[in-house]
Amino acid sequence: MALRKKQKTCVETVTEKPDHFDGLPDDLVVFILAKLSASASRPSDFINTIVTCKRLNRLGKHPLVLSKAGSKALGVKANNWSDSAHRFLVRCVVAGNPEACYTLGMIRFYCLQNRASGMSLMAKAAVKSLPSALYSLAVIQFNGSGVAKNQKNLSSGFTLCARAAFLGHVDAIRELGHCLLDGYGVVQDIPKGRQILIEANAREFMLTLSAMMKRQQQPMFHQCDQFGCFNGSASPDCPLLSDFGYNVGGLEVHPVNTFLREWFGSGKGGLAHGLRNCSYFGCGRPETRSHEFRRCSACGLVNYCSRGCQALDWRSKHKMECMPIQRWENQEGGGDVVVEGMAGIEEVEGDHDLAVDVTD
Repeated sequence: MALRKKQKTCVETVTEKPDHFDGLPDDLVVFILAKLSASASRPSDFINTIVTCKRLNRLGKHPLVLSKAGSKALGVKANNWSDSAHRFLVRCVVAGNPEACYTLGMIRFYCLQNRASGMSLMAKAAVKSLPSALYSLAVIQFNGSGVAKNQKNLSSGFTLCARAAFLGHVDAIRELGHCLLDGYGVVQDIPKGRQILIEANAREFMLTLSAMMKRQQQPMFHQCDQFGCFNGSASPDCPLLSDFGYNVGGLEVHPVNTFLREWFGSGKGGLAHGLRNCSYFGCGRPETRSHEFRRCSACGLVNYCSRGCQALDWRSKHKMECMPIQRWENQEGGGDVVVEGMAGIEEVEGDHDLAVDVTD
C-alpha cells in the first residue's frame, strides 16, 4: 500500500487581547465616574457612559457618583420629564447632592405645586450653602410665594439674599444692591447699594469674559476688543455693566430655570387664570397667586419676580420695547414721568401689582 502523506494542518491560535478595563479596581472607576458626573455638560454625556456596560451601569449608581453630579448633568428637559427622571433626581437627593435638592425642589415647588416638599428640598440645599438655593428662597420670601400676600417676610428675604451674595451669587449681589437702594427689607443705604451694584456688574463681566475666552480660546485683548471694552462700541450680544447703561453679556442660565421656562412655555404646566411668568428669559418662575410679581409701571405689560430680573431684562431687551401706556401719559399731577432709566420699586395700593417704576 502506498503510504499516504499526512497533510500538515496549521492550527492558528488566536490569543484574545486582555481587557484592561476589567482589571481596574472599582474605587478608581467610581472616582472617574464621579468626575464625569460633576463636569458633564449635558445629561446625555453621563447617561451614554453608564449604559455602555453592566459594570459602568452598576458603578454609575454609586452614592459618591450621584452626590457629585453637577447642575448640567441633572438638567433634564421639560419635554423629557418622566417618572424615571424624577426617580433619578430622588436618588441623587438621597445621596446628598445639593444641586439635586435644589433642582427637584424648584420643580416640585413651581411645576408640580408641591410647595412644602419643594421648600424643604431647597432648604436642604441652602443648608449646604448652595448659592442658587439661597437666592431662590430669598425670592420666595420677598414675594410671599405659595402663601398669602400679607405673609411676605422681607427681612428673611434680605438675610438669605445677603448670604447668597456673600457666596458670590451674581443675581443675589444685584438684588442686594437694589434692596439697599430702595430700602426694601432693610434700612435704605444708597451709597452702599450703588457700591454693591458695581461689584455685581464687575463680577458678571469677569465671569462672562472668562466663559467666552474658554469657548473661543482667544487672547484677552482680542476678546475684550471684540465685545467693545476698548473701542467704545457695545455689542448686543454682550452687555457690559447693565445697571449703569452699558451692555453686559448674560451669564449662563441655570438648567432648572430653563426647565421652568420650557415647562410653562410649552403648555405642559398650565398656569391658573390671571397668573403670569417672570418676563426675564433667564428666570422662568411663575406666580403662585394673582398680582404676586412686580409690573413695569410704564407699559404694564411685563412682570418680574425680582428687582434683579427687572434690571437685567430692562437693559437687555425691555428698554427698546417699553412704550408708556396712555393712562400714565394723561394722568395729571403725581403721575410717573417715564424716561430712560431705572429707579425703585413701589407698591400700588388696591388690587394693582407691585410696580417697577422706570424713572431716573
